[in-house]
Amino acid sequence: MKQEFQSRPELDETLALLPLDEPFAPFALPVSEQPLVSVVIPVHGELAHTLACLRSLTHHGARAPFEVIVVDDASPDASAATLAQVDGLRLLRNAANLGFIGSCNAGAEAARGEFLLFLNNDTQVTPGWLDGLLRCFAERADCGIAGSRLVYPDGRLQEAGGLVFADGGGWTTGRFEPRDVPLFRCRREVDYVSGASLLIRRELFRRIGGFDTRYAPAYYEDVDLAFAVRRLGLRVYYEPTSTVIHCEGISAGTNLDRGMKRHQQPNQAKFVGKWTAELAGQPPAGTPLARAIRWRRRGRVLVVDAMTPEPSRDSGSLRLCAILRLLDEQGWSTAFLPDDGRASPAEIDALGALGCEVLCRPWVAGLPRWLREHGGELHAVILCRHTVAGQYAGLVRRHAPQARLLFDTVDLHFLREQRAAELTGNAALARQAQASRRSELALIAASDVSFVVSAREQALLRQLRPAARVELLSNIHEVHGCRQPHAGRRDLVFIGGYGHPPNSDAIGWIAGEILPRLRAALPGIRLHVLGDLPDAVRPGLATPGLELHGRVAELEPWLASCLASLAPLRFGAGVKGKINMAMSYGLPVIATTIAVEGMQLDDGVDVLVADDAAGFVDAVLRLQHDETLWRRLSVHGLGNVRRHFSAAAAATVLHRALD
Repeated sequence: MKQEFQSRPELDETLALLPLDEPFAPFALPVSEQPLVSVVIPVHGELAHTLACLRSLTHHGARAPFEVIVVDDASPDASAATLAQVDGLRLLRNAANLGFIGSCNAGAEAARGEFLLFLNNDTQVTPGWLDGLLRCFAERADCGIAGSRLVYPDGRLQEAGGLVFADGGGWTTGRFEPRDVPLFRCRREVDYVSGASLLIRRELFRRIGGFDTRYAPAYYEDVDLAFAVRRLGLRVYYEPTSTVIHCEGISAGTNLDRGMKRHQQPNQAKFVGKWTAELAGQPPAGTPLARAIRWRRRGRVLVVDAMTPEPSRDSGSLRLCAILRLLDEQGWSTAFLPDDGRASPAEIDALGALGCEVLCRPWVAGLPRWLREHGGELHAVILCRHTVAGQYAGLVRRHAPQARLLFDTVDLHFLREQRAAELTGNAALARQAQASRRSELALIAASDVSFVVSAREQALLRQLRPAARVELLSNIHEVHGCRQPHAGRRDLVFIGGYGHPPNSDAIGWIAGEILPRLRAALPGIRLHVLGDLPDAVRPGLATPGLELHGRVAELEPWLASCLASLAPLRFGAGVKGKINMAMSYGLPVIATTIAVEGMQLDDGVDVLVADDAAGFVDAVLRLQHDETLWRRLSVHGLGNVRRHFSAAAAATVLHRALD
C-alpha cells in the first residue's frame, strides 16, 4: 500500500524508453539469414507499442544472430500494412484471431533458429537482452527455459521469475521492488517465467507440443510449458542480466472479469487438473514469500569474507567463487557478505551468475543486524580468514545456534607471518605471528569444521589441535590444457598482486637479482608480471626486461606463449594459486621449496625447484634447451591439477562438511 500511494515519476529516464508517438518511417532490423534465435512477437493491434518494440531491437541488437517473426493475429488496425514496410521483418498473418497461444505456435512453426524467444509486443528490450539469456543456457547445462528480468516503465521490478503454489495459484516475485536489489540480481531456478520474454530451444518446444491449446486463447500457457520442461528433467531459470521493459496490461488489460484476463481463473482450474501430482510438491498456499522463493533449495548458506571476491585479483577470490558455484550446484541457497560492505555492480552481477545474493551496502548495514533478522534461516555459515571469523563466530553462535559454523582459514596466516618474521628478522612481525596463531587455533577448536588448503597444513593442525575436524579444501581450477608446443615459446611470467607480502618480496627478488642474471645468460629475455601493482612502486622495480602489466582480464595469452612461470616465493603458507593456474594451462613452473610445499609436486617430474638466483637461471636454461623435459613437466602439471585441485575433489569435501 505504501508503494502504491508513493509519488514517483511515470518513467525512469535511465531506461531510455522509446516514445510511442514517433511518426512512422520505414526502418530495418539487424537480422540474420542464419539465425541462432528466432524472436516471435504475437500482435493484435496496439501498433505504436509494436513499432517501439521493434525499434528497441534495432537500437540494441545482440551479439548472437537473430531473426524477427511478427505474427499479426487479425489486428483491427493497420498493423499488417505498416509492419510490411519494416525491412528484415518476417510477417505472418492469421486469417482469423487465434489468440496468444495460437499465434506463438504459428510463429514457432515458421522459425529457423535453434532457439525461440517469445516476446510480447508491449515490451522494449535493453542492452544484453538476448545475450544474457543465451549465456544462461551456455553456463547451465540443465537449462530448459530462461526468462528475463521484467521491469515497469517507471523502473520498478515487475517480475523476477514466478512462483506456483500447491493450489495452482501463481505469484510474480519481486513485484514493485527496486529492480537492482541484489536478491533479484541472482540467476536462480524458478517455477516459471512469463511468456512476455521467454527463451527455449526450438526442438524442445516442438517435442513438448508447443503451448498447450487447452489454455487458448491465453493464460497459464507459460506456467504449463515450464512444468512440461521440468518433467523432462530440465530447469527453468530467471536471468537478471536480461532486462526487458514491459508495459503490463497494454495487450491484455488488467480486469479479471472481461477481455483476455477473464480466462485467467478458468485456466487455473485446467492447470490444476493437468498437474495434480506435481503440485503436491509445490509450497502450500500462504507460504511466506521468503521461504517460497527458496523452496527448491536445500537450505541457506551464508559466506563472509573480508571483501567481495574478484577472480582476476587473487587466487583466494578464484577459489571462493568456485566454492560458491559448487554450493549452488549442490542445491544450497547462498548469500555472500563482504565485511567491508562494498561490492560493485559488476561484482554483484558476477556472483549473481553463480546464484549468490550479495549482502552489501546500501541494502545491508552489516552482519550483526542481518544475523539478528535472518540467523534463524541459516543451515551453515562459512567465515573466511581468522580476522573475519574472530569478529563474528560468537555472533553466529548466538543468532544462528542451529547453523553449522565452518571456518575457512584460506591459508594459515600465522604460518606465513612466522616465516616472514624469520626471513626479515622483524620482532614486531614475530609477535604478530604469535597473536595470529592463538586466534586461528582458538577458532579452529571452536568451529564445527575448519578448511585448509594444503595437506601440510592439515597435518600440522592434527598435531596442534587433534580434536578439531579439519578438512582439506584446496584451490579449485579448471584444466584448460596446453595450447602451444615448446617450439616458439619465449619469455617468462609471474602471476600475483603486489599487495600480498610474499608476492612483493618475490617481485623485488626478481627485479634485483634473478632477472639480471637471466639476461646475462639469455640476452633479450623478458619477464611479465601480471597482477595489481601500485604506481608508487613501479620506479623502484625498473629493470631491463621486466614488463609490469598490472591486473589483466585474461591470463591465457601469456600462459599460452611463455616458456615458464616463475614462483620465487621466500615465505608464505597454503597452496599457491599462481602455480595451479600456470599448470592448468600446461605451462611448466620453476618455484622455491616454500612455494611448492603441500602441493604434491616432485622436483624434475612435475616442477623444477630452485632456491637461489643461480638455480632459477639454470632451470630456465634447461627448459629452453630440453624440449622433452618441458613436455614432461607440462603433462605432469596438468595431471597434478586434475588429481588434487579439481572441482570434483572440492565438491566431495563440501558434501562432507554440509550434508
